[in-house]
Amino acid sequence: MKCEWVQENVVLYVYDELPDDARHELEQHVARCATCMAEVQAVKAFRADMAKVPVQEPSPNLLTDSRMKLQEALESAEQGGWFSRLVFEPMNWLNQVRFAPALAAAIFIVGFAGGIGATYKMGKRPDPGPIAGPQPAAVAASVSGVSSIVPQPGSNQVTIKYDTVVPQQATGSFSDPQIQQLLLYAARNNFNPGVRMDSVNLLTQQPNNEHVRDALLYALRYDSNTGVRLKALDGLGPSVKSDTQVRDGVLEALMSDTNPGIRIEALHLLEPVRADSSVRIVLQRLAQKDENRYIRSQARSMVARMPEMN
Repeated sequence: MKCEWVQENVVLYVYDELPDDARHELEQHVARCATCMAEVQAVKAFRADMAKVPVQEPSPNLLTDSRMKLQEALESAEQGGWFSRLVFEPMNWLNQVRFAPALAAAIFIVGFAGGIGATYKMGKRPDPGPIAGPQPAAVAASVSGVSSIVPQPGSNQVTIKYDTVVPQQATGSFSDPQIQQLLLYAARNNFNPGVRMDSVNLLTQQPNNEHVRDALLYALRYDSNTGVRLKALDGLGPSVKSDTQVRDGVLEALMSDTNPGIRIEALHLLEPVRADSSVRIVLQRLAQKDENRYIRSQARSMVARMPEMN
């Protein structure tokens, strides 16, 4: 084994990505080579230093601007056939990484630091429940799924069937901590779109709750069911003026949701805040070349009604 090979693969070794046979050979070489041993120790030290650096999440405005620039770049770039991109471009990229150890090290180190930062933030993130204090015993028992949500007619009572080791159910008012915890759980984790819809529908009755807002934003961004996303969007609508996080979430839906109906509804919700700088930028972009004719027309109309910038 040559020193050049060791230096090219030292990052894979430090991050435990080498096959067992290659790892054994590298360790045998490092035990005899002081230069390669120093290289391994340097990468390990660099990894440890990078792990100490907190990773900040980008702001929603930065994400919005970056998506717009990326979309413009993709539209203006010359595209080859899908087969040539699939076969040749990845190989060219891998060859560049292979012969550029510094690039490979940067890729792996940045990825590792991002993972550490995300884990750190997840570890610090407060429980999504709306009530501070001890978590209800039923929720703490590791709920495996919510099977149904049934509001009681003429009251604020709701019955929720959920599974732990065996199926269970809880009945209580919307203000009950256990009921709120189960609704938040169902909105994010249930495989049944009907249950998610019922949960989001009830959560929209508490639009000023921070945890409810986060659950609705999550549903708007990530739920695979169009009806659930639309219901979440409707629940967020009243907060578009006062809450910048909600506004950014609606902007994101306007730009990137795959359903035209949701994009149109998001556009209508942004009408009262069309003069906001972030909204203005997106509307101007859509008015120029959005693929949806109605959205393009409505965006032009909204831009035309904006006051002139000094």
